[in-house]
Amino acid sequence: MSRREYPQKPIVGVGAIVVKEGKVLLVKRAAPPSRGLWAIPGGSLELGETLQRGAEREILEETGIRIKAGAPVYAFDFLEYDAEDKLHYHFVVVDMEAEYVTGEVQAADDALDARWVSPEDLQGMPVSKNTLKILKARRFISA
Repeated sequence: MSRREYPQKPIVGVGAIVVKEGKVLLVKRAAPPSRGLWAIPGGSLELGETLQRGAEREILEETGIRIKAGAPVYAFDFLEYDAEDKLHYHFVVVDMEAEYVTGEVQAADDALDARWVSPEDLQGMPVSKNTLKILKARRFISA
């Protein structure tokens, strides 16, 4: 069991919404929760990191892409319960708007795959509910 499972307090997660040439950067998650689903890249904030620095580090670790993270643009609670109705995961996730700086996409760290995805490509892809909400809120896809 990882330190993320059955936590004693919420874990802060950070991510970044990176759009380049009309496509958004997504990863296919390798670890639970949401294993196998496409999502905004990100991970856990480390002690002493700003939200922006954490997002920049996580995107580089997961995708090989360097970004410049800006302001927070979306935040949400992620709570998942097990079969006995015990809290299995509790994250508070803050996603930053970010600018692509450099790099070629390659899946690494906690990603099974990583790629630039157009709104049309999203059709038929297994995408996390929260990622779809974020992309609709940011008007990347229509509601």
